[in-house]
Amino acid sequence: MNTEHYFDWAATSPSDQAILRDALECSLQNWGNPSSTHQLGKEAKKAITQAREKAAEVLGVKAETIYFTSGGTESDHIPLLSVLNKPSKGRVLISSIEHPAVREEAKELQKCGWEVISIPADEKGIITAEAVEKLLTKDTMLVCVMAVNNETGSIQPIYEIADIIKKYAGEGRKPKFHVDCVQAAGKIPLNISYDGIDSAAFSAHKICGPRGIGILYSKEPIDSFLRGGGQENGIRSGTENLFGIIAFAKCLEKYFIRRENQAASQSFEEQKKNTSDFIKELSEIKGCTIIPPARLQNQELFSPYVVQASFNNIPGNVMLRALDAQGFYISTGSACSSKKQNRPILEAMHVSAQLRESSVRFSFGPQTTKKAMDELIQAVKEINATFNG
Repeated sequence: MNTEHYFDWAATSPSDQAILRDALECSLQNWGNPSSTHQLGKEAKKAITQAREKAAEVLGVKAETIYFTSGGTESDHIPLLSVLNKPSKGRVLISSIEHPAVREEAKELQKCGWEVISIPADEKGIITAEAVEKLLTKDTMLVCVMAVNNETGSIQPIYEIADIIKKYAGEGRKPKFHVDCVQAAGKIPLNISYDGIDSAAFSAHKICGPRGIGILYSKEPIDSFLRGGGQENGIRSGTENLFGIIAFAKCLEKYFIRRENQAASQSFEEQKKNTSDFIKELSEIKGCTIIPPARLQNQELFSPYVVQASFNNIPGNVMLRALDAQGFYISTGSACSSKKQNRPILEAMHVSAQLRESSVRFSFGPQTTKKAMDELIQAVKEINATFNG
């Protein structure tokens, strides 16, 4: 599997084949339905319990707060849909830079009579705690702010936001705070056990795991809007994906950045340096604009695994196709919105229409090398020279 010139890790990652083989072997051995009470079912259930405990240990939370889902989208939907069980309607705050999994589902809440308010981002693509505080009301039930933006890599101040929400609530009812961590897990240090974070979403295929498996962390049990057989403690019904569950736990153990995982921490530090060099070289190309420009002054506000840039006179789709023809794979934004022409995240940052049309996303992963990034820069320079002399 040749991933050397793959620069679309934010869309999906190449699978860790050793982990997937181990997980497949385990699932073949434990093929019973985990809900069955006979021995085969008990063995499958035990395998899930062990994976849950491993995932919880890596994430630094209790095992009973981990729920396995079909992916990041479902892990975002469950907290959102849970508000439909509330006895009265209220306000939901959604950041203006959320992934479509949150942004589009929030529109459905609006149709059901909920007041859905978009939290404005600043020019850096950051949702500040102050911006959240201004919109909090006594009837605010839920606040959703992602940890790392999937298009610009901007790191959101989720801990400061959690503090603001707690401070606002005082002795009254605290709004729930949900964090989409899909682009953060394995990409930046992360502490979801932080007091004030109520739930968080994760997806395996972003960190070298299989598609179709996710995790919802929920500090307290959620009153799920969707019902069924009662699996995952009633939060997410449906026969469990044993293969995916085992693989995801193993991927977290290998790739999640934490003090006990020196390899992942070292990879993170190396990527920070490589991306800093990459951005410097990009910025020196005639007609190139780093989005947001503020990233050139403070790269600590951004994940080193995602870079957004625009090239004068070159529509994003043209740059994508030109690089594709040379064997370099990038994207123009979220893969989930690739068929749509608008760029709501960049619009929320007040990026001009011209820059939005010409913007592309470069995203990296643990297998990305400095050599490959240098070769990508060279290819971009050659394509850019064709259009900009």
